[in-house]
Amino acid sequence: MTTTADSTFLANHRRILGVCWVVYGIARGLLVFWLLAFHITAKLMFGALMTRVPDPYTLMDSFNVFYVGIVIFSAICGILGILAGLALLGSWSSGRTIALAAAFLSLPELPLGLMLGVYTIVVLLPRAIPPEPEMAVKR
Repeated sequence: MTTTADSTFLANHRRILGVCWVVYGIARGLLVFWLLAFHITAKLMFGALMTRVPDPYTLMDSFNVFYVGIVIFSAICGILGILAGLALLGSWSSGRTIALAAAFLSLPELPLGLMLGVYTIVVLLPRAIPPEPEMAVKR
């Protein structure tokens, strides 16, 4: 059974989390544009390191796949972060689920993703409620 203090506590945290997730989603979106803008530079810098490698073409192909994967992962995290923020701010019924998914995906990003992900998981995962003590029967 939840009390009004618990529901007020959760409502305040949902509002704070909603704003934080929108900011995080925008930051990840900006990261996507940053990565796309400097793709050629990153490719040239990584290629410059390949002068003494026996098979540079395989490593360059691996770098390109890894780079595209990072861009796609950042885009997914950004979209999911904005959706989670809007869901928490708008009190959508699926807000908790979307926010938890965004939290687990954001954990690898240091430091902002880790902090926000852990905070979201702590606030939104259900807590174990201790059982109420039974009334002792006196004889």
